[in-house]
Amino acid sequence: MGLEQNFLKGNKGSSRQMEKVKIIIGRAEDGTFSAYSEEYPIFGMGDSVEEAKVEAENGLKLYIENNEEIPELFSKEYELVYQMDVQSLLEYYKGIFTNAAFERITGINQKQIQHYASGFRNPKTETKHKIENALHKLGQELLAVEL
Repeated sequence: MGLEQNFLKGNKGSSRQMEKVKIIIGRAEDGTFSAYSEEYPIFGMGDSVEEAKVEAENGLKLYIENNEEIPELFSKEYELVYQMDVQSLLEYYKGIFTNAAFERITGINQKQIQHYASGFRNPKTETKHKIENALHKLGQELLAVEL
């Protein structure tokens, strides 16, 4: 289970449950990022996570526009859900979160965070959940802020 980021397509005011299309984001050995679906012909690459996501979304749009037979899902409302590995997550947010900030919200040592960010080590499943839960908690706290 990885960190998921939701993007709504279609009517954003709808209260019914939309089907989800999972896009997996990972870092390739050459340092680029890929974004792909295991279920649908969606693929993108880029020098950053954002570029890979944009390319995957553009590829999906082209697929829908240029094919007569597409899965029924894409003719209704759907939600793109991005799942990242820890290394990609840390790379994506490195300009926002320092290793010290990740340590404060997760309780994981900065040195260990750096090992995950560099790909030198991969976190255990329980550590991935710890990071994910800490980020979700932070997100909930931020959603409650009013200025």
